[in-house]
Amino acid sequence: MYEKFAAIYDLIYSFKDYKKEVKIIKKLISKHKKSDGNQLLDVACGTGKHILYLKEDFECTGVDISDGMLNIAKKIIKGAQFIKSDMIELNLQKKFDVILCLFSSIGYVKTYENLQRTIQNFYDHLKLGGVLIIEPWFTRSVYMEGTPHITTYEGENLNIARANIAKIENDLSVMNMHYLIAKKDADDVVYYTEKHELGFFEIDKTLEIMKEVGIESEFLENGLMKDRGLYIGIKS
Repeated sequence: MYEKFAAIYDLIYSFKDYKKEVKIIKKLISKHKKSDGNQLLDVACGTGKHILYLKEDFECTGVDISDGMLNIAKKIIKGAQFIKSDMIELNLQKKFDVILCLFSSIGYVKTYENLQRTIQNFYDHLKLGGVLIIEPWFTRSVYMEGTPHITTYEGENLNIARANIAKIENDLSVMNMHYLIAKKDADDVVYYTEKHELGFFEIDKTLEIMKEVGIESEFLENGLMKDRGLYIGIKS
């Protein structure tokens, strides 16, 4: 998953304003962080577009499970470290002042058991007084099963269309993504599919897990993207 998609990831999400999002994130960090350092970990960093703007103020490390994503991040971003790691098994032997997990990547852990392990890992990697910011996936009540979705990109020499219908299977949100990629002078249109499964994590239960591991947290309804919100936590 994401290996084929890595090459077109930044094109299909070209609508996303990373600079604006980072401005909001920096304000939240400034408001909540109590530790003195500037070590920042971006979990599930993708191609590193948030780090591109965060590295102005922080010493950044990005981790992702996808080699394809990390290879792109390493090529376009200098002055940051990128490491392959699964957030469920995260063990970097280092602590950070800020940990981010954005763009609903937390949903890929799928189960509450894995969520507990992941948040425990975040706690273990945070300095005392460090801040944790998680951008969640939709809750089940917000997720609109059966709705069709399409995202497109039109360039001078490349057109992309991605379509799916929102489904629920075994208490997971399921998106069978269908891609059509048309390149100038190519023999034909490229078609492939990717299946994405993300878990539904309710707000109260997530806050309870964060509290249990030692992270005092709150949920902000107005986050970076519509209907997703943000969790803000401090290691106490």
